[in-house]
Amino acid sequence: MTAYRERLAPPPLVFLAWALVVPASILVFLPIDAAVGWGVGIGLYLAISLLLFFGSPVLRVDESGFRAGRAILYPGEVGATAAFLAEEATAERGPRLDARAWTLFRGWVKPVLRIELTDQNDPAPYWLVSTRHPQRLSQALDQIRPRTPGR
Repeated sequence: MTAYRERLAPPPLVFLAWALVVPASILVFLPIDAAVGWGVGIGLYLAISLLLFFGSPVLRVDESGFRAGRAILYPGEVGATAAFLAEEATAERGPRLDARAWTLFRGWVKPVLRIELTDQNDPAPYWLVSTRHPQRLSQALDQIRPRTPGR
């Protein structure tokens, strides 16, 4: 059972801007053959678009823990969470960022979620990850966090 899943893929505008590679390729290959330019341009567009989409990290929360890309936090390591939007998110990614923190940022995803760690042996005090839905991710993490008496 997956409680939360989000791919941090670029927005459609990035793919639209990247489409400019097609006319650029046509112009480059026009002295040789316009058909070659079309083929190279479309091939480049498709290849890079697929890499951008499928190469984007995935945030996933399930019973085994929280995965952010290839990294994993097990349920017992998940502490308190805090969501940050707009200017607060920028400050968390910038001046307030602890250099020891583990981070996963994407420039096209502005909100971030700060996840405190309960593992005293972990050199990172917290994780800071980009997410489009920080409140939903926080709620999903609350569901997998082990309950302690008095909580």
